[in-house]
Amino acid sequence: MHRCIMNRYLNELSGLSRCDAVYLHKVEETLPILADLWHSDLLLYAPGTQPNTAIVIAQASPHTTPPVFSSPLVGKQVGKKNEPLVFQTFRRGRATRGSRCSPTAARTAHEVHPLRAQDGKVMAVLAIEADLAEHERLKRKSHVLREALAVILQMAIAGQIDGAGALTAVREHDGLIVVDGAGQIQYASRMAEALFRRIGYSGSLLGVPLPGTDREEGTFFEALESGNCSERENAMNNLILVTKAIPLVADEETSWLSLRFKANPRYGGAFIVIDDVTEERQQEQALKIKSAMIQEIHHRVKNNLQTIAALLRLQARRASIPEVEVMLDSSINRILSIAVVHEFLSHDQESVINITEVCQRILNEVTHGIIDPSKNICLKLEGANLYLPAQQATSCALIVNELLQNAVKHGYAERSAGTVVVRLLEHGDQLCIEIADDGTGFPGPFDRGDSSHLGLQIINTLVKEDLKGRFEFANGQGVTARVTFPKVVAPPRRSQA
Repeated sequence: MHRCIMNRYLNELSGLSRCDAVYLHKVEETLPILADLWHSDLLLYAPGTQPNTAIVIAQASPHTTPPVFSSPLVGKQVGKKNEPLVFQTFRRGRATRGSRCSPTAARTAHEVHPLRAQDGKVMAVLAIEADLAEHERLKRKSHVLREALAVILQMAIAGQIDGAGALTAVREHDGLIVVDGAGQIQYASRMAEALFRRIGYSGSLLGVPLPGTDREEGTFFEALESGNCSERENAMNNLILVTKAIPLVADEETSWLSLRFKANPRYGGAFIVIDDVTEERQQEQALKIKSAMIQEIHHRVKNNLQTIAALLRLQARRASIPEVEVMLDSSINRILSIAVVHEFLSHDQESVINITEVCQRILNEVTHGIIDPSKNICLKLEGANLYLPAQQATSCALIVNELLQNAVKHGYAERSAGTVVVRLLEHGDQLCIEIADDGTGFPGPFDRGDSSHLGLQIINTLVKEDLKGRFEFANGQGVTARVTFPKVVAPPRRSQA
């Protein structure tokens, strides 16, 4: 979404070349990793649509510390009074620094860097804002760490970091390591040393080769050889570690960055982030096992329900009383409607059901099992995909089944053709299931609470008790039954890899 907003504002910037737009997108791609490493909020400003204004076209908040800004700011326009350093940087064309009170009343360190177009003009600025205590804490860190972070910032501003968008977030307790061009560790955080002790490395890591630098499949080697950020997950002893590597451009003025990497002399080292994901992967594996078990249970329930339906179907064929056969057929269809939901749950790891697909299956069952083949009655389904929690989906499946059977049996008892339409509608926080037929309609006043109608009793109970909704009929050119109920927010569906 932010990419779409950024594209829109870039299109409004006059004189911006395609290369300039690509450059700004590359800077935008680096913002999340910069925010994590600098423990800061980052805002990318472009000239606003009104004179003496600037607009936020990209934003990133850190995962390593509480953010300065608690709400999204992309699309917000500011003036000189609100952001004086931003406008100073636009006007002067050089970095500006200062401090101020944040929206949370905490004191923050604020610095702004210019981003130049191909013609040398400042086309955007990058603002870095950090809690002042966090900023002072960073100043007390090792000079190697601070130099490496400064190099990463300058590379980002110059558009020299490739592949940053593929990196996962850096977290508060990740280990940080700075390595020179020969693979020698120049800095290791306490968390990094603790992680390496857990995998069998004792003593200080300073001045020793980073494990894996002599292997071409290592993250360090891959990043420096390709010039792209690299991320890999590896099992080491009993731990599962995710290692990220950002190549650092060689710098003759920085001693430890002056030793160039042999396979790609442009780079003089790498910034390494190590994350212990052992517990998370174990939890994911446990969830996969649990999910597989639940799916197997749904599969068995579906099979059992179909077996019960088959037994009732045999009993219905042997019934000598027509009323008994009708009752058994109705029960069979109710059981099969529930079985459809369990079948969907047995194939999908999610706990939400696409009720549109369930309704289509029910329409198919009614078409082949209820409708007289000699009659030309068409069943249609309208509406977009709607996802419901399993409990709501089961209730809706039973309701659709009952209303469809009522429409087919009673609306076309004396007719040989017609159309029944099932509509699935969404209105804000309300969902609606509508079954409309063009049959004969009710012959007179109709009491939907009549206790002699078992199907309507089932519908009333499901609507009132399970869905917490309302159920109504409209009688005219056929009958329209409408069930309206509040939407229950289902868990978000995971994307399929």
